[in-house]
Amino acid sequence: MKNNCCSTNISCGCNTNDSYKTLVISWQRLVSDGDTCPRCGSTEEELEKAVAQLKGKLGPKGISVILEKKEMTKEEFQQNPLGSNKILFNNVSLEDLLDAKAGHSKCCDVCGGEECRTIETEGKNYETIPAELI
Repeated sequence: MKNNCCSTNISCGCNTNDSYKTLVISWQRLVSDGDTCPRCGSTEEELEKAVAQLKGKLGPKGISVILEKKEMTKEEFQQNPLGSNKILFNNVSLEDLLDAKAGHSKCCDVCGGEECRTIETEGKNYETIPAELI
């Protein structure tokens, strides 16, 4: 099903009520003792850029963009390391929207040696998710 505000054939879950539309972008990452890994820190910067661009482009069309940042505890991360650095658009993953897949690779001390989430698309593997993909 194709929504008016989306350029994909996957429903993004946007509220298509004529009075308003909302795109909720949810991002979660590990935060341990106030620190996050460089991968998630860089993704956060890219996410901020992308959200600013989306607000500029979608705002005039009556679509509000809301960014929700969620922190994973060390315990949550240990149970599901690939849940860190995950981005959802109205509960649809970035991977689903891009026809990409989640991968993983070694990260840093903050992550305790766990393999953290990457995005694989069009033959490239991204540890930091760039604004262009978001």
